[in-house]
Amino acid sequence: MIISWLLYTFSATSQKTIYDSYPGYKGNDLGLTYSKTQSSFRIWAPTAEKAQLILYKEGMDGVAESTVEMKKAVDGVWFSQVRGDLKGKFYVFRVQINGKWLNEVPDPYAKAVGVNGKRAVVVDLKETNPVGWQNDKSPAFKNKTDAIIYELHVRDASIAENSGIKNKGKYLGLTETGTKNAGGLSTGLDHIKDLGITHVHLLPVFDFYSIDENKLDTPQYNWGYDPLNYNVPDGSFSTNPYDGVTRIKEFKQMVQALHKNGLRVVMDVVYNHTRLTEDSYFNQLVPGYYYRQTKDGKFSNATACGNETASERYMMRKFMLESVLYWVKEYHIDGFRFDLMGVHDIETMNLISRELHKIKPDILLYGEGWTAGSSPLPDSLRALKKYAYKLDRIAVFSDDIRDGIKGSVFEHEDKGFASGKPGMEESIRFGIVASCRHPQVDYSEVNYSKAAYSAQPWNTITYCECHDNHVLWDKLAISAKNVTEADRQEMDKLAMSIVLTSQGISFLHAGTEFLRTKKGVENSFESADSINAMDWSLKTKNKEIFEYVKALIKLRKEHPAFRMTNAKQIAENIQFLFNQQNTVISENIQTSEDKQKGIVAYKIKGEKVNDKWKTILVYLNGHSTKRAHFLPIGKWKIAIENNVFAKVPKTLEDEFLMNPYSCTILYQE
Repeated sequence: MIISWLLYTFSATSQKTIYDSYPGYKGNDLGLTYSKTQSSFRIWAPTAEKAQLILYKEGMDGVAESTVEMKKAVDGVWFSQVRGDLKGKFYVFRVQINGKWLNEVPDPYAKAVGVNGKRAVVVDLKETNPVGWQNDKSPAFKNKTDAIIYELHVRDASIAENSGIKNKGKYLGLTETGTKNAGGLSTGLDHIKDLGITHVHLLPVFDFYSIDENKLDTPQYNWGYDPLNYNVPDGSFSTNPYDGVTRIKEFKQMVQALHKNGLRVVMDVVYNHTRLTEDSYFNQLVPGYYYRQTKDGKFSNATACGNETASERYMMRKFMLESVLYWVKEYHIDGFRFDLMGVHDIETMNLISRELHKIKPDILLYGEGWTAGSSPLPDSLRALKKYAYKLDRIAVFSDDIRDGIKGSVFEHEDKGFASGKPGMEESIRFGIVASCRHPQVDYSEVNYSKAAYSAQPWNTITYCECHDNHVLWDKLAISAKNVTEADRQEMDKLAMSIVLTSQGISFLHAGTEFLRTKKGVENSFESADSINAMDWSLKTKNKEIFEYVKALIKLRKEHPAFRMTNAKQIAENIQFLFNQQNTVISENIQTSEDKQKGIVAYKIKGEKVNDKWKTILVYLNGHSTKRAHFLPIGKWKIAIENNVFAKVPKTLEDEFLMNPYSCTILYQE
């Protein structure tokens, strides 16, 4: 029975019955299978009456060279085989449904495309491998909580004139070494390596819609959260978007260079929606199927982008799984960040995790545990933050500690703990234990979540800044405008200290280590380079901040006490020294008469987690005044005193003073 392409206007209940009745294809050969003697093409279009493969000489415009009628095969698949070597030919498909021919589109499984992703291109993937690609290996990585993620947009890294990088805004820009700013300090790849992070998280680098690759000489910018071709690198970051091979090879060269320099690569993926809706490549082959619908039959919109994909449906789930597997196998990707992961169902996410861990046991998976709107799929089935404990080796971002540190991202002038707002202590404690259960956390006082949601610390991404919303330095400039710049720098150091000494997986936004600014722009997704580019002169100007963040990263990497691997360790080995009212709860600790809010202090039993430091004390002062505190009996060595790393051996005993907006870390061996 042929099902009309208009069926997605039926009720949601009817749709579920209709879409569930579509045959699922279990093969793994959708798209192009190439050889020098013949090429095979398969698309899934179960409602089509006819299907055609159309071959072109050019990636855009021009007249078709030939049209091949495809044959109907099993489980909704259409098939055609063309003899001879088609390498370099461009191709699209179109299907007829209910007597109407729909648009020409590449199939969703396309692995290579021409300019602007309008047509797929036949390539021999072996020819896309750079020299030595067969020997490329990911750097060693053990526990997920060892990860220190660095979120970076490819163009931002190198486009500034002061980057010292030749291939500005390109994949190849991240392969260059020896690059420096005007002050002689390292930039680009050398800078990232020197900083000490473990994973480079690349904002979308699959083929996205919003940049016109025909006009790359004209300044254009977008973050890339508008998917077009999921299985192809974006052409705007390549030196030649017209050639299907170039973007693939240069992407691989970038991955190879990062790996050689001890850096793993995470891709930001956006399977939750497509840039186009009715005209999307999915919808032009199987109308309605890949998307959820509302009760009145319209495209549902939990993404606020016009549509949301239906990950719970067999072929969408299959597509997501095969796509991530392809990126790992073909491009040696080390992890994925799932945009608006709360749109996807838990079953699909856990399937993806299981299958990826089979081929790459040390893969890193995380995502946003929320949506941008309501979804017809029940909350209980979706990968929302509150269900993080149900996710299999997948982390969610903690907006609790993010806004606990710097204030609400939605209220620009709102402060957080690091900028002097009282009452945020419990949100910080909740973040310190990575959203896991802890007997000393009063969940009723946490800013957003009123219960632990992480089963293990690797369920939580600990951060205070990302590409979304104001960068930290701009947020402090807005919310703490009445204090000096020197005070805001101390607030920044305190914020970085919290992120990099808390449990969970640490996450930094590129440039935060030298006070990156976007000049007050909150949502820079399509702002000019003058807003988004990393200004490498800031590294010279704020070298002290850079060195402090670098030292924090080194501290974290050297001490397993700050990156425990399970919730039991955290509950047993972290003891908070003050409760909500800053009264004494540890018999070894005394406090000064000043019992105002603004302090978070805790002890870590380092020896219990194989740390070389037997006992560690962490003091965080989010208050605008100095605070005097008495120490437990004994001599305590200084790691950090008031946001300054100890350069020579020094000890404290009895009492010490905490400066405003400061972190102090002491230890006994």
